[in-house]
Amino acid sequence: MKIDRVRALHLGGQWDYHEPLGEASMTRPVHIYPELKQRERRWPIADLSSGPPYPVEAHFLVIDTDAGASGMFGPISSEDIFHIERYFAELLIDENPHAVERIWDKMYRHAIHGRKGTPMMALSKVDLALWDLKGRLLDAPVYVLLGGPSRSRIRAYASMLGYSVEPDMVAERAKQVIANGFTAIKWFLPCDPKDGEPGLRRNLTVIGAARDAAGPDVDLMFDAWNSWDVPYTLRLAEMAAEYRPYWFEEPVMADMIPQYAELRRSVRGVRISGGEHEYTRWGIKALLDAEAVHILQPDVTWAGGLTEMTKICALASAANIPVIPHHGEWASTHLIGAQTLTTCPMQEWLFQAGRYTNVFRKHKLEPVNGYIDLPDIPGLCTDLPETGIETMEERVLAS
Repeated sequence: MKIDRVRALHLGGQWDYHEPLGEASMTRPVHIYPELKQRERRWPIADLSSGPPYPVEAHFLVIDTDAGASGMFGPISSEDIFHIERYFAELLIDENPHAVERIWDKMYRHAIHGRKGTPMMALSKVDLALWDLKGRLLDAPVYVLLGGPSRSRIRAYASMLGYSVEPDMVAERAKQVIANGFTAIKWFLPCDPKDGEPGLRRNLTVIGAARDAAGPDVDLMFDAWNSWDVPYTLRLAEMAAEYRPYWFEEPVMADMIPQYAELRRSVRGVRISGGEHEYTRWGIKALLDAEAVHILQPDVTWAGGLTEMTKICALASAANIPVIPHHGEWASTHLIGAQTLTTCPMQEWLFQAGRYTNVFRKHKLEPVNGYIDLPDIPGLCTDLPETGIETMEERVLAS
């Protein structure tokens, strides 16, 4: 059996979503430039003016074999499709679809200038489509092929990107999320060092409101998205100690590994997490060697796919550092479902992004009572829905 074609699908549909959407954006490193902050669009829908249902679109990658079997992964971005066509699609033709290690190595060596960033994110999507194909060929969920199941369900944490961080709304939403069974919640703090003392107090108010509403037993995490510095993080950690934050996520820019290490050594009472914007086992090894984080958060769909994430988990396990992947949806579920509870204890569930991408899925990913059940579907649960896809355009990337 050989791979004989690589295709891209461009799908259109409607998202009939009536809950709060795009209420707030998180702080970002680029916000030191006010004109760029003002230009930032709401997420995940650029134009909310029309109201629901919102027009939505997505791209899917399809890998076909001469035996008639196909693997698929999506939604992915148009930028992913560009890089797949430019760097990787031709490399797949005539390859054995089971040889995921060989194909990964070929792609990595070919894209020597794409070891990180968007080319590696695109490589990850190819790897995931290959694992989906492998699961379909062997009639097994991918987590089974990776060594699982390690459990029947995965604890999920509620990731509140896009929701208001006004204290009264934080309290209201926290109570709603807890009522739905979640025992861990992450908020995206609005301020950074450029906002001075008022911003510091505003962040602290958000943290306090979340804790007061959640009570003593819920884990609360807070994301800085690369936008703080070492003194700011140390000060906020000291001020927030009474509220017992579980982690501060990406407090400094991703390449500032010595600063991460300084924070890990110096901060008391809160864990430092990072690695979302790192790639491959080599990038993660640099974080581990520097003892830079308490928790690793690489993204299965960015850091190299499942082929690479299994290696990352092995490195992390040897260092006794847990891996709680950034987002990743079903791909993260399959990774976590094959790892031990100590290596991968939780999965992130982004309320708005997860529901957005469910539009294009037959098998919807939705936590129940704060947990994600492992699926029993062959592959990566990437089948398209039988209804709801209004338009579909197909393009052959290589054959």
